[in-house]
Amino acid sequence: MSGRLGAAAAGYSRPVVVALRALKLGDLLVAVPALRGLRRAFPDHDLVFAAPVWLAPIVELVGGVDELLPTPGLDGPLALAPGSADVAVNLHGNGPESRGALEALRPRRRIGHRAAGWDGPVWQDGIHERVRWARLLQGHGIDADPADFALRTPEVPSAAPGAAVVHVGAFYGSRQWPVGRFAEVAAALTAAGHHVVLTGSESERPRAEAVAQAARLPAESILAGRLGLQEFAAVIAHARLVVSADTGAAHLASAYAVPSVVLFGPAPPEEWGPPPGPHVVLTDAAQRRGETFSAEPDPALLAVQPADVLDALGSLGVF
Repeated sequence: MSGRLGAAAAGYSRPVVVALRALKLGDLLVAVPALRGLRRAFPDHDLVFAAPVWLAPIVELVGGVDELLPTPGLDGPLALAPGSADVAVNLHGNGPESRGALEALRPRRRIGHRAAGWDGPVWQDGIHERVRWARLLQGHGIDADPADFALRTPEVPSAAPGAAVVHVGAFYGSRQWPVGRFAEVAAALTAAGHHVVLTGSESERPRAEAVAQAARLPAESILAGRLGLQEFAAVIAHARLVVSADTGAAHLASAYAVPSVVLFGPAPPEEWGPPPGPHVVLTDAAQRRGETFSAEPDPALLAVQPADVLDALGSLGVF
């Protein structure tokens, strides 16, 4: 990217394609195939991605995006003047808020799912998110490959090359595997000779500290809250293995083909899980409540035990 964050209001020298997806890290990563398809389809346009500004370091690793338009959510209008976008693409969803935000730009062309005033493929439930957004573009005559999701490797060095990354965090309580179980896995990996590091956000550092204490890991193993987003991506890209709930860390492991074990709770892996490769999903769909915003771990997640994780790592040949 050019780094001109928010410069869209000043205008562009080329026509603009604006793609809206004002969500989180994992949501960005499943939309990578669609962004690549847009880049190929509109080589003479500036590709502007409307998303939260904190995602900029990862958007740089996608490649092909000319501008990130800071968009923390859909509570206000997009910071683009009406008429300044040639093409508007709804990668956010198919609700009235996202459609309305793009309609307000008065683009020449709209790319989205079928709705009032919008042509396109009908929204389909139960399909994988990477497939959903590639299928959207295909429905508008634009080639997009759901398997085109790999990211560029960050230029920053890894803080722990070859480490076993145990990502202890998750944004919602419904995806938070118990601290004691993470500690069991971390202790077993350490006993097997792995260099274990604990990752997470700054707010998740207390969880990482609790895991480290229970697993008798040194303080320097705690990387939670210490890494910028590209530094975090570098740790994942150069890891030996990754253990994570269904979060951005798991999607990064997919993007870099790093062996991973992903613990699923409320979300179905059929829609959000890793692609074919060195990845194992652990969950119990029969127990799933599916309450994403719950403060309590989903029973499908709690059904997974530390021994299940270690067995899965063994099946990948990394334990």
